[in-house]
Amino acid sequence: MKSKTKIGVPASIAMLAALLASAVPVNAQAASRFLGTVTAVSGATLTVKTDAGEVHQVDVPSTAVLKQIEPGAKDLSTAQTIAFGSLATGDRVLVRLDPNAPAGTSVALQIIAVKQAALAKKQEQQREAWQQQGVGGLVKSVDSPTGVIVLTQGVGSGSKTITIHITGETLLKRYAPASVRYDLAQVAPMDQIRAGDQLRARGAKNSAGTEMTADEVVSGSFRNVSGTITSIDSAGSALVVKDLSTKKQVTIHIAADTQMRQLPDRMATMLAAVLNGNSAGFAGRGGAGAGQARSGGQPVEGGGQGGAQRAGPAGGGFDAQQMLSRAPAIQLTDLKKDEAVMVVATEDASGATAITLLAGVEPLLQAPAASQNLLNWSLSSGAPDVAQ
Repeated sequence: MKSKTKIGVPASIAMLAALLASAVPVNAQAASRFLGTVTAVSGATLTVKTDAGEVHQVDVPSTAVLKQIEPGAKDLSTAQTIAFGSLATGDRVLVRLDPNAPAGTSVALQIIAVKQAALAKKQEQQREAWQQQGVGGLVKSVDSPTGVIVLTQGVGSGSKTITIHITGETLLKRYAPASVRYDLAQVAPMDQIRAGDQLRARGAKNSAGTEMTADEVVSGSFRNVSGTITSIDSAGSALVVKDLSTKKQVTIHIAADTQMRQLPDRMATMLAAVLNGNSAGFAGRGGAGAGQARSGGQPVEGGGQGGAQRAGPAGGGFDAQQMLSRAPAIQLTDLKKDEAVMVVATEDASGATAITLLAGVEPLLQAPAASQNLLNWSLSSGAPDVAQ
């Protein structure tokens, strides 16, 4: 079964803004603009929701310049002029507002659009490319002068290293703080990649799968927290967890797109057995279903096989990440004090923000590979609706 995770198209985000900046007259550079997804078209009014959640209603006069580009376009040389009526919900648009419009009104001066159908086609192509050409793991070392990154993939005796070669043509991106959305990842230099980071790369691999010349890399710094809940602040969308490894209290903020799941008791026991290499007793009961549901790794938003996707000897008939994806979704109010949880989080000046939170994990706390599996799942199954 293919993952539902979507893969972002760089041209639909940052590239559109760059294209607009290069396409408008210098004296118009101060005009405000916004980027988002069309949510409604009514008469001559366009409603656009930005990635930050802001909703804009803008009037589109007949004098506005409307252009359409294909995903991946590097300039406006192939852009087509379109009519307002061709815009539809789901299209990605960059709107530049008329600075001379009457106060209190929003009037479009220029709109650059990427059609939803074109995005969907591009996303499917990228999804397949990441599945077929992707690898992922933890960064072991980075040598910026030579453009070499060494990854470790897997855990225990099944771990291996993969050497990633970075060239001048490689697209390097970093996940934004508190996000594993591929489309929100920003272009960043190689020197921002650190040992211990999670990294996924896509490109041409050697026959042994131990080396790759990367076409694209996306990386980020993430923290695993496993412990028991000491307090819950539902109003503030946060909880405090006592980290079992550091014995310290960690405040975890819950975002709107945090993925929260509850492992049923039987599933947790089965998954712990698989991760501990004792999956033989379960293969006959669950192997077929898990095998049918097994999917290739993707970046977050996409990124290839994370190390422990199939845990246990020869996979043990299970896809651990697929099992996690089947766990029921929960809300912060479903959690209780003293309950054990496992969290994948990002950290910045504001603290730790959960990407993924998994409850019902008492059996998993004894499985060495559990935290790594949760991290791989968070980045390959797409905790939020990534890269849309």
